[in-house]
Amino acid sequence: MIVPLLALLGAAPAPEARWERIFDGRTLTGWTPKITGRAAGEDPLDMFTVHEGAIRVSHANYKKFEGEFGHLFWKMPLKAYRIRFEYRLFGDSLPGIQSWQASNSGLMFHSQAPETMRRDQQFPVSLEMQLLGIPRPAQEPTGNLCTPGTTVVFEGRRDPRHCILSSSPLLPVGRWTRVELEVLPNGEITHFIEGKPVLRYSAAELDPKDKDAQPLIAAAGGKVELRQGYIALQSEGHQIEFRNIELQRLD
Repeated sequence: MIVPLLALLGAAPAPEARWERIFDGRTLTGWTPKITGRAAGEDPLDMFTVHEGAIRVSHANYKKFEGEFGHLFWKMPLKAYRIRFEYRLFGDSLPGIQSWQASNSGLMFHSQAPETMRRDQQFPVSLEMQLLGIPRPAQEPTGNLCTPGTTVVFEGRRDPRHCILSSSPLLPVGRWTRVELEVLPNGEITHFIEGKPVLRYSAAELDPKDKDAQPLIAAAGGKVELRQGYIALQSEGHQIEFRNIELQRLD
């Protein structure tokens, strides 16, 4: 009698996965910096600090930009998940940057591990949810996709462009902006800005033509499919803060 009754009532819906905070608001426990020219874990000039409950990309101890791209990695690789947070670009860019670095940062994901990066490597092989603000030389929206060492399928075809623009409005420097990234088990990925979807794509792959992706492909036995990796907060020469960083696992 129990089985027919269950069939009649239907199975109970699975509970929604809980959101977990992966930044405690006080310390960088669980986070590892990788700065161009230095080994993973080294941050002698305190590029990444905690300030009033936020992770701050600080250039207080840098006189000018000399190629020190930085990435702050969370400790665990991820497959299918949602991540949400708020970011705020603020202040001025470091002297010495190129024009495209102005008011520019990002969330790297499906990334290689920090210890696998070359010492002088600028960006991890990854996907990047690009975080921008205006004013900057190119009036571009936030929430774009950039692809260091990778490619994706966008609008039905594999897209070779390094960056694909989102449909987000232009947002000013100094404004706290809500961001969410959804990575589904089937490989579909969506960017959200202020709760609205602004970019969708799928089928991420390592790029066999990229010199930093080639050893990763070799280590994977020739496979190019990219369905997991690390997340990292980016430093590109403009100060930025990240707060309320939460993760919901979908796998």
